[in-house]
Amino acid sequence: MNNKYLISIVGPTAIGKTALSIKLAKYYNTEIISCDSRQFFKEMTIGTAVPEPDELVATQHHFIQNISITENYSVGTFEREAINKLNELFIKHDTVIMVGGSGLYVNAVINGLDDFPKIDTSIRENLTQRLEKEGIESLQKQLKELDPVSYEKIAIDNPQRLSRALEICIGSGKPYSSFLNKKDSKRNFTPISIGLTADRALMYNRINQRVDIMMEKGLLNEVKSLYKYKTLNALNTVGYKELFKFLDGEWNLDFAVSEIKKNTRRFSKRQITWFKRDESTKWFDYLYNLNDIIEYINNKRGH
Repeated sequence: MNNKYLISIVGPTAIGKTALSIKLAKYYNTEIISCDSRQFFKEMTIGTAVPEPDELVATQHHFIQNISITENYSVGTFEREAINKLNELFIKHDTVIMVGGSGLYVNAVINGLDDFPKIDTSIRENLTQRLEKEGIESLQKQLKELDPVSYEKIAIDNPQRLSRALEICIGSGKPYSSFLNKKDSKRNFTPISIGLTADRALMYNRINQRVDIMMEKGLLNEVKSLYKYKTLNALNTVGYKELFKFLDGEWNLDFAVSEIKKNTRRFSKRQITWFKRDESTKWFDYLYNLNDIIEYINNKRGH
């Protein structure tokens, strides 16, 4: 066992992960690594639910609004940078908090990235052309046929993730999911995974309320300011792509907002599916008793 601990707080969007991470960071007098892939970007604040200014000063956060939407930033780059930052933080702290709902990024830090076969670039080019001509549903249908496991677990509304999974299936002749969790990366810390959950109806209600609050805070103006960048991959995300359709005159505003709520609920469902795969995660109700969580962590740490 390593004597350094990474407390990973996971769960669906709008469940209260940020608030818990700050409470734990204060208790253990430590810092927070964010692995929410939507919160990396400087230009996106309201639609990505970046922590409030008072939350950001409550304890030191890393990897929040640290890059621009115009930069290419991959999960592999994040893994390297996050591990470097953790090595630095573990010099000062025995315990560090990691928080975020991006399962692929959480997994990269804890377990390392999987090794995939090299795929002919013409396959990706063909998929990109199909995406433009036939729409995303065509690619989603093919992934469901070739790899139903990945279809249920990856962000199939994200064209980049969808195309990546499909090109592996087509190019290798094997399901994308068959290459996952094969690599055994050595880490100099012991992970402790804490999950927050709630009844689905309650969870969906929290999501709907959060979207309404985002709109009140000025999400539409934020999206307007980013309109000229709308083709960038970073902006092909829930909360932005729906409002771009409103700005393009394809949808009215009420419908666009209802689509944000619907797509966020779908996203939260996929998050739960992903995180429930890890049997080592200890789940707590979102109305947790903080002392219960601290007691669980301290027992895992041998304290």
